[in-house]
Amino acid sequence: MSDNKNLGQGENQSEEQPGGQPASLNGNGKLATGDRHSARDGLVLPNYHRFVTEEKYPANSESQDANARLEGLISQMLTSLGEDPNRGGLKDTPQRVRRSLTFLTDGYTKNVADVLGDAVFEESYDEMVLVRDIEMYSMCEHHMLPFFGKCHIAYIPNGKIVGLSKLPRIVDVFSHRLQVQERLTTQIAQALQDLLHPHGVGVVTEAYHLCMMMRGVQKQNSSTVASCLLGDFREDSRTRQEFLNLVSASNRRP
Repeated sequence: MSDNKNLGQGENQSEEQPGGQPASLNGNGKLATGDRHSARDGLVLPNYHRFVTEEKYPANSESQDANARLEGLISQMLTSLGEDPNRGGLKDTPQRVRRSLTFLTDGYTKNVADVLGDAVFEESYDEMVLVRDIEMYSMCEHHMLPFFGKCHIAYIPNGKIVGLSKLPRIVDVFSHRLQVQERLTTQIAQALQDLLHPHGVGVVTEAYHLCMMMRGVQKQNSSTVASCLLGDFREDSRTRQEFLNLVSASNRRP
């Protein structure tokens, strides 16, 4: 496995106001773009502020308008594909898809620092901490098809540890966005580095991409592995090998 070196590649440019301030929301409640950040900025606020919600019947009038516009676009898509959005089986599909997409991209509304809250603790432990086999679901930004698999996260504390349940939550913050696996892996690692300032962080993701399986080359048994190694995991070969051996051991369990 190789380190992920192209940390900032593949991100979309966002429109900015002078001084780098987020663009203001318009009168129609449409999505407004904020500052553009590289994959290394793990703790920044989300890039997008949005009114569209997962609620079935939101009380906020701006959310009602935003939801209706998105459902209208989904209905138009069904028509363009040759379907009748008014037939029984599709009548409620625009609403269902809107709610589904809102949930699958709710990472845009979340900040890692807020997710962790006060679950960072002073502790003198200085050996490797590894959480393996964290379930991971995301959507490819190129085709908006899912990719899914496992994430393995390790760090070597430097006076601070984090509640173990928070590591999967960090994964969810970044996986619940339109992503590429390489950037997702790097963002998880850098966020943990920024939060704890540990001696090192190692992240490995393994995923199956439906954009390769159900379309395109249609290869059903191919999987993709990406890694990001920081600090001791990158600089110390023994630490790196211990981490990779422990990750590989998870695949040999009965």
